[in-house]
Amino acid sequence: MQIEDQVLDGQERIGFRLRALYSGYGYSRYRMSKFEEYDLYSRNKDFLFSEGVITFTDTNGRLMALKPDVTLSIVKNGRDTPGQIRKLYYHENVYRAASTEDGFREQTQVGVECMGDVDGGSVAEVLKLAAESLRLCAADYVLEISHLDLLSTFVDRIAPDDAVRGMILQCAGEKNLHGIRRICREHGIAVGAEDPLVELLGLYGRARSVMPKIRSLAEEYGAGEYAAELSRAVASFAGTEMEDRVQIDFSATGDTKYYNGIAFKGFLSGVPGSVLSGGQYDHLMRRMGRRDRAVGFAVFLNMLERLTEEGRTDA
Repeated sequence: MQIEDQVLDGQERIGFRLRALYSGYGYSRYRMSKFEEYDLYSRNKDFLFSEGVITFTDTNGRLMALKPDVTLSIVKNGRDTPGQIRKLYYHENVYRAASTEDGFREQTQVGVECMGDVDGGSVAEVLKLAAESLRLCAADYVLEISHLDLLSTFVDRIAPDDAVRGMILQCAGEKNLHGIRRICREHGIAVGAEDPLVELLGLYGRARSVMPKIRSLAEEYGAGEYAAELSRAVASFAGTEMEDRVQIDFSATGDTKYYNGIAFKGFLSGVPGSVLSGGQYDHLMRRMGRRDRAVGFAVFLNMLERLTEEGRTDA
């Protein structure tokens, strides 16, 4: 038995192994303060997993907040690195309003951020790290991958305004195809106009099965470039033992004000909800005055409390 197994509990042991994984890929640890100025979070509330933020006034009269998110702080405190790639990982506690109970909870996250001259190879590496992170947590896992620009192309063809667009994207994230049709009828969108979007959302499963159909549909509606990006992103899984654990699923969405391109979520058997979430967030970088491109993800260690002993990986 390894030394860490003797002294660490389950979450700590997984966190230790995730950090070792990321270090092995050349990611450097990022450490941060427990709090930031509240204005950072108030201007980007839609990016946060919950709206509740714990605030206090410091000795200089500034309104501060216990950090509810790590990525925003990394982006704010970093600088652009033209022609370079900055690879970081973190193991931090965040403070959020709990969705199932009153009050706030301290939650532990481990994650990676890749910023700078990010290209398809960088995105593929982050996806591989996401899959390997899930495998370190449990043997029975699924990584769901989508492409937000591809999805948005089909939504924008039918949505008359941002409000309807948001409602349709929400239904897409919930796999609610009937809801999409209902919204279209309620807002005077021609019958059948949503059919290509519904068809796209129905194409989910292993990449080798669904990518040919996705490429064909995307080419027909002027989104072939995005389909090609998605195909390249998942190509590295072909022929590996992780191939059958990776699925294309366009319900893996994010707020398109912040996210673009590849988006993904990770799930473990026996745990309701995603335990990993990530994607490209070039739009967030632009909103915060940065020119770098970026991709990353977070693993929510508190979710692993729900893992059964049978589902854990203790090797």
